[in-house]
Amino acid sequence: MSAMANNPAHLLLLDRDQAAALLRPDDVLAAVRESFLLHASGDGRNFPLVREALPAGVFGIKSGGVAPQDLLGMKAAGFWPGNRSHGADGHQATIMLFDPATGRPQCLIDGNAVTTERTAAAGALGLLALARPDSEALCVFGTGVQGSAHVDHALRVLPGLRRVRYLTSDGRRDPAFEARFAQRCDVAPGAGADAAVADSDIVITATTGRGPLFAPQAVRPGTHLNCVGSDTRGKRELAEGMLALASVWVDDLAQALAIGELQWAPQTAVKEFGALLAEGAPARHGVAAEAITIFDMTGIALQDLSVARMLRQRALATGTGTSVAWPW
Repeated sequence: MSAMANNPAHLLLLDRDQAAALLRPDDVLAAVRESFLLHASGDGRNFPLVREALPAGVFGIKSGGVAPQDLLGMKAAGFWPGNRSHGADGHQATIMLFDPATGRPQCLIDGNAVTTERTAAAGALGLLALARPDSEALCVFGTGVQGSAHVDHALRVLPGLRRVRYLTSDGRRDPAFEARFAQRCDVAPGAGADAAVADSDIVITATTGRGPLFAPQAVRPGTHLNCVGSDTRGKRELAEGMLALASVWVDDLAQALAIGELQWAPQTAVKEFGALLAEGAPARHGVAAEAITIFDMTGIALQDLSVARMLRQRALATGTGTSVAWPW
C-alpha cells in the first residue's frame, strides 16, 4: 500500500477512467450486498436525502456512514439534460469520502461509473432474491446507460435468460444495444409495451420516469419487476394500481416514499430489501409461485460509499489516481 494511505495531508483523486478501470462486477456486487446488510443491521446509516430541482436540471446529495467501520461520505449527483447538446452525459456524480474522526476529506471520485455499476448490481441482487430462478425472458424499458448495465448484470447472474426484448422512448430500434448483447441472448425490439411485458418473466424499467409504461393487467403471475427510473419527486414508471397487485420491496423506506414509486401509493405494505438478504434464504423464499414481485430501487448512499471505499483501497494498493497536497 502506498505511503499516502495514512497521510491526512493528501487527497486522493480518481477520475472517470481510473474509477471505471478499478470496477469489477463481482466486487461491486459484493460491496453492494454488504451495503444492504449494513443498512438492515443498523450499523449503516443513510442520512436525509437532498433532491432539488434547478433551472438547468436536478441536483441531489446522498450521504451516510458506517460508524463501526470508520466510513463516512456523500455523493453529489443529478441530471442536466442540456449536457447532451455538448456530447456529455446528462447524469453527473461526484463521491467524497471523509475521515469520520477528523472530517478530513480522504478521496474524491468521479461517481458516474460507480452509480451505473452499483445500481445495476443492486438490480442483480434483486433478481437473485426475487425473480424465478427459471426465468428465461426479460423485457427492459430504456436502452441507455442504466438499461444496458442492468441487462448486462442480469445476464451475468441469471444464465438461464435466453431472450431480451427492449423498448425505447421513441419506438426506434437501437442497433448499438442489440450489438452489445447479440452474442449473449436473443435480443430484439418488443412488439409493444404490454405485449413485451406479458411475454416476460422479468421486467426492468430504466427510463426518465415521465409516466406509466404499461398496463398492470399485462403483468403475468410470477413476474418480477426491477423499477429504477423513479428517483425524484414527480417521476413514475408504474401505473396506478400496479403496486397493489404485487409483493413490494424497497431499498430504503423513507427514500422510496419521498422519491420512488411508493410516493404514488404511500399506503402500500412494503419490506426493506436488506432484511430479505439478511435472512440468507433461497430465491423467492416465502413468495408464492404466482406472486408478482417488485423491487422499487431509489439507490442509497451506503451503496456508493461501500463501492467507493473498495475503489480507494484498490487505488492505494495499485498506485492508481492522483495525490494532491491537502494541508490541515
